[in-house]
Amino acid sequence: MTTAVDELEHLDDEEVYRQLEAARRAMSADLLRDPVTLARGLDRRFRMRPHLKLIGQALAEVAQGDVDRLLILTPPQVGKSTCVAEWFPFWWLCMFGRDKVAVTSYGDDLALRRGKRIRGYVEEFGDEWDLRLKPGSGAMQDWEVTKGGGCRSVSVGKGLTGFDVNLLIIDDPHKDRADAESEAARRALHDWYSSAALSRLQPDRSAVVAIQTRWHPDDFAGRRLEEEGRIEEGGRWKVIHLPAVADPKFGPDPLGREPGEPLPHPKIPTRDTARLRAWWAQKKTTSIVRDWHALYQGDPQPAEGALVSEELLRLLRDTGTPVEPQKIAVSIDPSGGGRDTAGVIGGFLGDDGRVWVTDDVSAPMSSAEWSTAACRLAHRTNASIIYVEWNFGRDMCVLAIRTSWETLQRDGEIPKNVLMPAIHPVRAKQGKLLRAEPIAQQMVQDKVRLRGVFPDLEREWATWQPTDPDSPGRIDASCVLVYGLIPEANAGAIAHAPLPTAPQPTGNRPASPYSQRIR
Repeated sequence: MTTAVDELEHLDDEEVYRQLEAARRAMSADLLRDPVTLARGLDRRFRMRPHLKLIGQALAEVAQGDVDRLLILTPPQVGKSTCVAEWFPFWWLCMFGRDKVAVTSYGDDLALRRGKRIRGYVEEFGDEWDLRLKPGSGAMQDWEVTKGGGCRSVSVGKGLTGFDVNLLIIDDPHKDRADAESEAARRALHDWYSSAALSRLQPDRSAVVAIQTRWHPDDFAGRRLEEEGRIEEGGRWKVIHLPAVADPKFGPDPLGREPGEPLPHPKIPTRDTARLRAWWAQKKTTSIVRDWHALYQGDPQPAEGALVSEELLRLLRDTGTPVEPQKIAVSIDPSGGGRDTAGVIGGFLGDDGRVWVTDDVSAPMSSAEWSTAACRLAHRTNASIIYVEWNFGRDMCVLAIRTSWETLQRDGEIPKNVLMPAIHPVRAKQGKLLRAEPIAQQMVQDKVRLRGVFPDLEREWATWQPTDPDSPGRIDASCVLVYGLIPEANAGAIAHAPLPTAPQPTGNRPASPYSQRIR
């Protein structure tokens, strides 16, 4: 800095001005690299995060014409709306001052706030890029700039008639779950997008950018992908899907995260992984199963037609009833490879005759990893037996478990004088439905309870459909656990019998206190 100042001292005032002006123009041009860079340069409160940088780059691709349909799916409150529904329209008008931008949201109040914020950016920063409000543009939700462009902010479903649109931004089109689950509301939204919104796009330059938190399989994002598809599949939409916790079921993570790694947050330093994990873990434990997977993982599933209802699963949670374990076990549904989820579930048969699920350490794992996880769980819970789903590579499973146990003993993690649990096969029925239905019936009959909250396990049970060709690893592992601890459950299966939503007492046995509590 001192050298630069010394050099300027030898120049006349006019040359100094020319060089400073050139530096200012260069900095202004650099700020227009993408909307997120602009936000970071103009707002000292803005915090750059890897996911926001990725979103900014994708928005720049829209302006370059490389993409004309962009869908961004993230959990709530991670900065997507600030970047896309506020800074992006301002940035777009700086780049294309003659364009018309429409910002739509689920409600008029939210749309009005967006319009006021964008207008404020024009008033405060617009002069730098020759962007000024047109005299007489007094409305906060509908205003123009002197170059001819402008911005209109309205709620979805109305307000675009007579307004030409070059850039359409759809910000959280669903107000809440009730709105998203209303078939009439979804139909009205889809009809508005098809008939009113798209008809306003202009031929010289047009693009649609949608950002939302997922709610329902047929919400705005779900319908767009169903009808128009993803770019990588030959469709039209570029999709940035950023779940709160990286999961290989969604394919390669856009941020390059490993499975289980947390999404950055604007209010938590990116390097503070422990705080990020704790933040998303708190969201997971305080959300119902459906909301965690829909809102935070971007993976909504239909609840209708599932073997077990969410209400039933909530009622099966029981952390207070005294019960004495009679047989402690770990069950395994082996995975076929490192990207598949291996089910590893812990539990016991209580002196009340019920199976109690106590642990779920399932994850995408290789054979070495799931066998090690099972051995660690067996040692921690003092399990006397490990049940293995025998339809999958019997000899390989036994070898993997024995090898992992010996390795853990050799490494000192398990004392050498601790005997390895017995390994018992469970020959479950071949059909996925025939395996799962008897266990669902055991739940209804109050023969299975959950010793805690298990969001992933509950979600799989509450969303798996009898028509699905595959069942997730947690379901299979929990079936193996129950079949092992209550062998008679494997004797037969019901065929699509309608299941109650609450545990029911069985036979002549008196109803348990648990059953009495929920009736």
